[in-house]
Amino acid sequence: AEALALLGLAQRAGAVVKGTDLTRRAVRRGDACLVLLAEDGSGTQRAKVVPLAQARGIPCLTLADRVRLGGALGSGPLAMVAVTQASFAQELEERLGRN
Repeated sequence: AEALALLGLAQRAGAVVKGTDLTRRAVRRGDACLVLLAEDGSGTQRAKVVPLAQARGIPCLTLADRVRLGGALGSGPLAMVAVTQASFAQELEERLGRN
């Protein structure tokens, strides 16, 4: 819940891109600092982004299901989002237990 609230704050600061296509684009451009995946996102969608992120050293973490992930951002269900500001990414990683 804390991480979802922080994600909402990051979005209000303009530091989140939503959805598979925009996340993939942010990873390709080097804008993404962290990729957050919904627990129930499809393997096909993950396969489009996770290998690309890993090759660039961008962490990929799982957070909530699609409905809760989207809800935290005032959106419909989302399979993934990218955090584009390092300070938010670092704080989210810490709250999700990865240091």
